[in-house]
Parts: sequence; structure tokens; C-alpha cells
Amino acid sequence: MERAATATGRDGEWARHWHCPGVPGLDLLRARYVRHSFVRHSHEGYVLGAVRRGVEDVRMPDGTISAVPGSVVMINPEVPHSARAGVPEGWSYATLYPSRDLVADVAAEITTLRGTPGFAETLVEDHETSRLIHEVHRAAEEGNALAADSLVRIALARMLRMHGCSLPVRRSAAAAARTAAAARVILLERMARPPSLEHLACELGAGPFALLRAYKTAYGLPPHTWLTNARVQRARLLLDAGATPADAAVAVGFTDQPHLNRHFTRIVGVPPGAYRRERARTYKTGGTPPS
Repeated sequence: MERAATATGRDGEWARHWHCPGVPGLDLLRARYVRHSFVRHSHEGYVLGAVRRGVEDVRMPDGTISAVPGSVVMINPEVPHSARAGVPEGWSYATLYPSRDLVADVAAEITTLRGTPGFAETLVEDHETSRLIHEVHRAAEEGNALAADSLVRIALARMLRMHGCSLPVRRSAAAAARTAAAARVILLERMARPPSLEHLACELGAGPFALLRAYKTAYGLPPHTWLTNARVQRARLLLDAGATPADAAVAVGFTDQPHLNRHFTRIVGVPPGAYRRERARTYKTGGTPPS
């Protein structure tokens, strides 16, 4: 039987990133990393991670947290973060990436939170939720959509009841916020051929440093870093739709496929080719990743 994980061939690292059929709005990553590190990036949805072995150091805007077995990392949408091993032997973990809609559906049914739901804590010790996250992965790997869907909702409900909050609305100077929003539209529209910072600022009637400050305030990342993240996220959508990594690379503005490979792996955790293969495979014949 073919092994489901994607082996990297160094230090025993492996990773599998996939979508569970029958559970809309949920992606999963199960991996062991030693030398691999995630560059600073953000997600459109949420992150819930449970370390099985080792230590993962996650750098958040307000400092670095160390996730150990029995703990759960919770990251809200659009929050910049990076990650690397916290010990020489690295870490292995299971991560859930529920969409905004999935979390909102659970929150609406079991909480009284208003606005956009989120998590007030970033790291908590919670062996039961950690176990649930691993059980979601096991159910998904076995092709049991009913169990996976049930367990992810139970895990989300538990964390929202214990640590849920209404996410604050980002407030910034009106003019700066409008400038950042306009810059974002331009970068998304011209993703494959973006303007320089100077030209972008000139087009918007702002100074380059003023634009840098406004963009980081609004989106947590400077424009060039945000654009790399956005390119990878759009490449994921293209790969989901069946595009080849080479075609996706060109479409989103990377120089070539190796350029996409480098950034995609450092943000998603697996190369684009492995990501695309997982989208095309059947999960009952996929095997089980190593523990």
C-alpha cells in the first residue's frame, strides 16, 4: 500500500497536507519536521494544532510560544506567525485548518458570541482537545467523513466554549486604512506583475514609508511579504482546480516552478506537487502516515 505521507528524505521528515472529502471547510496537515521552518505568514481561516512529540516554537506578534505534547495552539485568521523546531529532534503534530464559515457555524449554534468568533488564547494545555484533533485525523485517514465531521465540531465547540471571544475590529486612521485597502486591491489584481513600492505609493498618492506602515497596521505584514503569502494561497486554489505546479507558478507571478516550490513549502508545509497529488487521490487507499 502506498504511504500517504510525503517523505522529504532528510532527518526522517515527512508531511501530508490534504482535504477530507465530505467535510467542507476543513484542511489537515500531519507532519514531522526537524530542520523545516515555516516563514512568517497568515491564513484566511483558523489553525488548531496538537503536538504529538517534541516541541514546536511558534512566533506570534506578541512573542514566541512553545507547544509541547498535550497542548493546543490556536491561531485566528490573518494573524502573522512563523514556526520552527524548539528542540534538536524536532516535532511531530496534527493540525486542523477550519474555514471561517465552519467556525462561524459552530459558534452560532453553541455560543452567544457576536461578530467574528475567535480564540482568546494562543496556547493552552488541554489533553482532551489534543486527543480530539488527532482523532479527527485518524477518521479522515480512514475515509470516515461522519466521524471526522463530528469530531472537528466537538473540538471546535469545546475550544469556543472555553476560550472563545469576539474578535476585535481592526481600527486605524481612516485615510491609512483606505490606502492599505486600495493597495491590497491593486496587488491582488496585478499579482503576476505587481508594481514597485514606490510606484504603488505614487499611484495611491502616498509616501512609500507611509504605505508600509499603513499596510502592516491593516494586514499584519508588509506588502511584499503579504503578496508572497497571497500568491501561495491563490496557487493552492489553482492546484485544487487541477492546474500543474508549473502553470500555477506562472499564473500567480513566481519566476518558475522552483520559485513556487520554495515559498509554497515554507508556508504550506509540503511541496506543491505533493499537495496536488493529495487532492487527486482517494483517501481509503491512501494509507496512514507514520506516527
